[in-house]
Amino acid sequence: MSSRIHKPKRTLAIGDIHGCSVAFDALIRAIQLQPNDQIVTLGDYVDRGPDSKGILDRLIDLHDRGQLIALRGNHEILMLRSRSLGWNAWYHWQASGGEETMASYGHHGGYKWINSIPDKHWYFLEKVCRNWWENRSDFFVHANVYPNLPLNKQPERMLFWQPFDHPSPHYSGKTMVCGHTTQKTGQPLSIGHAICIDTWVCGQGWLTCLDVNSGRIWQANQKGEKQTGWIDDFEIPYVPIRLRMRLNRR
Repeated sequence: MSSRIHKPKRTLAIGDIHGCSVAFDALIRAIQLQPNDQIVTLGDYVDRGPDSKGILDRLIDLHDRGQLIALRGNHEILMLRSRSLGWNAWYHWQASGGEETMASYGHHGGYKWINSIPDKHWYFLEKVCRNWWENRSDFFVHANVYPNLPLNKQPERMLFWQPFDHPSPHYSGKTMVCGHTTQKTGQPLSIGHAICIDTWVCGQGWLTCLDVNSGRIWQANQKGEKQTGWIDDFEIPYVPIRLRMRLNRR
């Protein structure tokens, strides 16, 4: 009989990384990644931070090891569109942080930046990244969803662009885990049935990892500092939209 102790499989969601490899590396060390852990990254790997190239290299390695489910974020959408839709899309991406991404590949101007991106990075963004993912108890998206539509019927504007703004519970009964809406406090936001873990690592905040089974969170920043806690510590009451509208009219 084997005496090896098998740790239970963890599902670890990581919020918007934005090229912040110092924080990402510190976070991976903090969570003490195990071979049977599954990481779900919520998109926005590129732009704003200094090392988009390095982040994509790290994510591709995790995917090749069979440990990563990578979602697509709106910044990946902007980058892909800039490749296929010409100058207007390229300028839009530049204004949204694409300049920092280009610099991480050693390119500092001009449309020929496309040639600086390795094919494996384009393949990862186009073919490996998903629009959403779900398990038995939770579902994962970059931004938000309509509460009455299945995940495979959600429009792009919801999945990639819609702010968090206290969404209603999804009809599936599953908990939504998302990023996209930056929490400038550096703290995740939970309303019970929906959790946002974009905690502004590319600003003055933290990169957050959530173990969706236990509720434990780990955070790291671009200084390499680390801290930990529990998602229940950041839960606030959910206020239905009709009640919010009524309160706002007072």
